[in-house]
Amino acid sequence: MRDWPVLEVSIQISFVLVMAAVVLAFLRLLKGPSLPDRVVALDTMTVLIVTFCGLYALDTGSTAFLDVAVVLALIGFLATVALARFIERRVRRADAADLKSAAEIQEDAP
Repeated sequence: MRDWPVLEVSIQISFVLVMAAVVLAFLRLLKGPSLPDRVVALDTMTVLIVTFCGLYALDTGSTAFLDVAVVLALIGFLATVALARFIERRVRRADAADLKSAAEIQEDAP
């Protein structure tokens, strides 16, 4: 790997950019403003950490981090799907409650 200095420099620059993106996604995770924004930020952070593992495997030549990256990607995918279902159910409940309150208002009207 030491024969290609351009690759070394690009990997180091990529590490810096990925870590900066993780910090920005973490700030979005903290600020929100809504739950879907936070879910997208968490998913983005998962993808960036998988990228970090791939860069580290490329930099060191160790293939163990590729296994970690695959497992982390699967866990991140399942977490995103679960959170999306949670948000969908929450929206459905809110819509049902709105319909129920609208029906009660109509019943009370003369």
